[in-house]
Amino acid sequence: MGMWIGRNRKARVTYGFDEIALVPGRVTINPNEVDIRFRLPRKEAEPLELKIPILASAMDGVVDVRFAIAMNKLGGLAVLNLEGVQTRYKNPQEVLQKIVDANKSDITALLQRIYQEPIQEDLIAARVRQIKDGGVLAAVSSIPQRAAEFGRLAQEAGADVFVVQSTVSTVRHISSEYKSLDLEKFCRDMRIPVIVGNTVGYDVTLEIMECGPAAVLVGVGPGAACTSRGVLGLGVPQVTATVDCAAARDAYFKKSYRYVPIITDGGMSRGGDVCKALACGADAVMVGSAFAKAHEAPGRGYHWGMATPHANLPRGTRIRVGATGSLKQILFGPAEVDDGSQNLVGAITTCMGNVGARNIPEFQQTEIIIAPSIKTEGKLFQTVQSVGMGTS
Repeated sequence: MGMWIGRNRKARVTYGFDEIALVPGRVTINPNEVDIRFRLPRKEAEPLELKIPILASAMDGVVDVRFAIAMNKLGGLAVLNLEGVQTRYKNPQEVLQKIVDANKSDITALLQRIYQEPIQEDLIAARVRQIKDGGVLAAVSSIPQRAAEFGRLAQEAGADVFVVQSTVSTVRHISSEYKSLDLEKFCRDMRIPVIVGNTVGYDVTLEIMECGPAAVLVGVGPGAACTSRGVLGLGVPQVTATVDCAAARDAYFKKSYRYVPIITDGGMSRGGDVCKALACGADAVMVGSAFAKAHEAPGRGYHWGMATPHANLPRGTRIRVGATGSLKQILFGPAEVDDGSQNLVGAITTCMGNVGARNIPEFQQTEIIIAPSIKTEGKLFQTVQSVGMGTS
């Protein structure tokens, strides 16, 4: 596979959301009659079932206790970052306001100072209990180095899902400075579902699935606030990454008869992107910037990457996305903007109806074409006037 990029070196051609399109089907279905539920496997229990296949990213500008409760009540799942301001500060609202008010030239240094404050273990349990008190599922995350410790605390406090998340996740992590997480042992010891990410490759996805996670997150560097691709040069466009990881999921299922869902994480700001991710093989999606626009989001119209406070090599930035509507509007409408960033669920069900897919597995079989002009063909006036598909 691939094409020559120079003497003795080949590279694969890969694709992102803007370079493909979905082909309408020969049969169409009433959008109100399609099934978009997402099921997350659990040990010796029925799967956790979400009414919509959408998760909110574990980012401080997106998810706090209030948002997590609202998201789950609307049918999705929001992940709270256990290494964020919610567990470092008893009153995170004051800290969030400082982030919002900071000048662009000062923001990276400010974030580094804010995230140097130690994590308070009692706040981990407190935040989980606050979410549970809302009568909803509690999902939380940490990096692999803190997963064994924080996973135990969160599980004891009543968490329903634990996410082990890093820029790049592998089973075989080599380090002489610290002990690497034994992912297989961790997944085995945890009583609640463990989601692991992030990855973009076929082989590494297979290896992760063999460790026993409930699901795998797909995506390196596509997030709106992430700059890892520019700083590190790492990443695979989300269409190709999703297709490759879906192939690994299907191969693992044939081998083990255990279905491990994949969740495309990042790079989706509009309904069309979400539809393409699902059609490319994702069982669900994880979204950040679209939800940072919700009135309920703690970032108050701002969004910043999880790796921004990195002490030596910040990888992320604070961006202003604006507060455009309620969380319910962003998920279900009615849409008051013309750029596809509201009514994400309506986009999914309408697209599924137009391609003739009754459920997500059938949606994953949709015909896909390479179409680099799909967003610009005939859209000159929208582009010139910066409306609809012409907005950046």
